[in-house]
Amino acid sequence: MSNTAPIGPPTSLRRLDTPGATRLRELAATFEELQTVLRCCERLITELEPGGKPDDAPVDDLLVEAVWTLALLCYARSFTTGTSGPILDENDLSTVHPNSNVLEWHKVLLMLREHHAHATSDPREAFSVGVGQNPDGSASAVGISSVRSALVDAATVRQTGAIAYALCALVDKRIAEQQQAVFNGVQQLTPAELNKLSELEVLAPSAG
Repeated sequence: MSNTAPIGPPTSLRRLDTPGATRLRELAATFEELQTVLRCCERLITELEPGGKPDDAPVDDLLVEAVWTLALLCYARSFTTGTSGPILDENDLSTVHPNSNVLEWHKVLLMLREHHAHATSDPREAFSVGVGQNPDGSASAVGISSVRSALVDAATVRQTGAIAYALCALVDKRIAEQQQAVFNGVQQLTPAELNKLSELEVLAPSAG
């Protein structure tokens, strides 16, 4: 009989703070970030592409900007270095998308993330102030003009989604491997040692 996993979901867990557990936790967080990128891309395609909504419904600029900004933030966080080290790097991009320009896309996405998350500059509109003149050349008024930034297009969203989808599969595989490695380690602990660990409550799955 296999002893690699309990039968049925556990109702409680003991907190693990080992390096292996930290790595597993950060892998799971990265997977969730990439899943959020995918959900954002799906919602953006619905909003941007013909057929996604009634023909007379205008594109919701606010929704597009908000969802695209969230997608960029989540994508960039997937490549940050956590306590256990980097979860993803450029080599992983080349692995999941060989013979493509995925690295160029990746760098563009990180630049866009910096643009949309800038602490002081407005990512959607650039403002200028000018002075109007009378026929004799004297000042007549002061005006404010602006240039609106273009919304993200469906092709960019689809490419971003394709990258995130491939990375999800890679991270999911690493989660399974790391989970097994952590389990192999805790099998060496006695019940008394396990009982000393703080308890984590787990919500039981609903019957419906």
